[in-house]
Amino acid sequence: MSIELSKAAHTAALVSLERYFLEENGEPIGNMAAGALLTFFLAEIGPAIYNQAIGDAQESLQARVAEIDIELHETPFEYWSKRNRKR
Repeated sequence: MSIELSKAAHTAALVSLERYFLEENGEPIGNMAAGALLTFFLAEIGPAIYNQAIGDAQESLQARVAEIDIELHETPFEYWSKRNRKR
Protein backbone atom coordinates (compact mmCIF):
# COMPACT_ATOMS: atom_id res chain seq x y z
CA MET A 1 0.00 0.00 0.00
CA SER A 2 1.49 3.30 -1.00
CA ILE A 3 0.84 6.35 1.11
CA GLU A 4 -0.56 9.24 -0.85
CA LEU A 5 -1.27 12.75 0.32
CA SER A 6 -4.10 14.95 -0.79
CA LYS A 7 -3.10 17.68 -3.24
CA ALA A 8 -3.34 20.30 -0.47
CA ALA A 9 -1.26 18.22 1.97
CA HIS A 10 1.31 17.47 -0.73
CA THR A 11 1.67 21.17 -1.57
CA ALA A 12 1.94 22.10 2.12
CA ALA A 13 4.59 19.41 2.66
CA LEU A 14 6.66 20.72 -0.26
CA VAL A 15 6.45 24.28 1.07
CA SER A 16 7.48 23.03 4.51
CA LEU A 17 10.45 21.06 3.15
CA GLU A 18 11.63 24.04 1.13
CA ARG A 19 11.35 26.30 4.17
CA TYR A 20 13.13 23.76 6.38
CA PHE A 21 16.13 23.55 4.07
CA LEU A 22 16.33 27.31 3.76
CA GLU A 23 16.01 28.08 7.48
CA GLU A 24 17.95 25.13 8.91
CA ASN A 25 20.68 24.78 6.31
CA GLY A 26 20.75 28.26 4.90
CA GLU A 27 20.39 26.78 1.43
CA PRO A 28 17.36 26.71 -0.82
CA ILE A 29 16.11 23.40 -2.17
CA GLY A 30 14.29 23.39 -5.47
CA ASN A 31 10.71 22.29 -5.89
CA MET A 32 11.73 19.18 -7.84
CA ALA A 33 14.29 18.17 -5.23
CA ALA A 34 11.75 18.74 -2.44
CA GLY A 35 9.24 16.62 -4.37
CA ALA A 36 11.76 13.80 -4.79
CA LEU A 37 12.62 13.95 -1.09
CA LEU A 38 8.94 13.89 -0.13
CA THR A 39 8.35 10.89 -2.40
CA PHE A 40 11.29 9.11 -0.73
CA PHE A 41 10.00 9.93 2.78
CA LEU A 42 6.51 8.69 1.92
CA ALA A 43 7.84 5.44 0.43
CA GLU A 44 10.58 4.71 2.96
CA ILE A 45 9.49 6.22 6.28
CA GLY A 46 5.75 6.68 5.75
CA PRO A 47 4.84 2.99 6.24
CA ALA A 48 6.55 2.88 9.64
CA ILE A 49 4.60 5.94 10.79
CA TYR A 50 1.38 4.57 9.29
CA ASN A 51 1.84 1.18 10.97
CA GLN A 52 2.50 2.85 14.33
CA ALA A 53 -0.67 4.94 13.95
CA ILE A 54 -2.70 1.82 13.13
CA GLY A 55 -1.25 0.05 16.17
CA ASP A 56 -2.08 3.02 18.40
CA ALA A 57 -5.64 3.12 17.05
CA GLN A 58 -6.08 -0.63 17.61
CA GLU A 59 -4.79 -0.34 21.18
CA SER A 60 -7.15 2.55 21.91
CA LEU A 61 -10.14 0.72 20.40
CA GLN A 62 -9.34 -2.50 22.26
CA ALA A 63 -9.22 -0.58 25.55
CA ARG A 64 -12.61 0.99 24.80
CA VAL A 65 -14.14 -2.35 23.83
CA ALA A 66 -12.78 -3.95 27.01
CA GLU A 67 -14.66 -1.32 29.04
CA ILE A 68 -17.92 -1.50 27.11
CA ASP A 69 -19.49 -3.94 29.56
CA ILE A 70 -18.74 -1.55 32.43
CA GLU A 71 -20.10 1.51 30.60
CA LEU A 72 -23.19 -0.15 29.19
CA HIS A 73 -24.00 -2.73 31.85
CA GLU A 74 -27.59 -2.85 33.02
CA THR A 75 -28.57 -4.86 36.06
CA PRO A 76 -31.43 -7.21 35.21
CA PHE A 77 -34.58 -7.70 37.24
CA GLU A 78 -34.51 -4.28 38.89
CA TYR A 79 -38.11 -3.31 38.22
CA TRP A 80 -39.49 -4.27 41.63
CA SER A 81 -36.60 -2.88 43.66
CA LYS A 82 -36.80 0.44 41.78
CA ARG A 83 -40.55 0.54 42.20
CA ASN A 84 -40.30 -0.12 45.94
CA ARG A 85 -37.72 2.68 46.32
CA LYS A 86 -40.12 5.18 44.76
CA ARG A 87 -42.80 4.47 47.38
